[in-house]
Amino acid sequence: MLTLTENACTIVKQMTDIPDAPDTAGLRITQVDTGFAVTATAQPEAGDEVVVQNGATVYLDAGAADQLGEMTLDAGVDDQGALQFGLLAQA
Repeated sequence: MLTLTENACTIVKQMTDIPDAPDTAGLRITQVDTGFAVTATAQPEAGDEVVVQNGATVYLDAGAADQLGEMTLDAGVDDQGALQFGLLAQA
């Protein structure tokens, strides 16, 4: 199952902790032709795998769940202030 680094947990919580956001708000990762798309969402879609770690919620569509099952999601902010996500192999 996908795991999250401490940085990823912090950023996911910041992205989904907005006024009037439901308790089900999370980050959704979907598989697309060129890789993965990451978006904030109010709730999972039918069939999504749910990953909850340290208060951060991530939803994975079936394709992403298959591809990311043994990965760790990391996140950070670059020098220009842009949010960056990365994937690491689990040790």
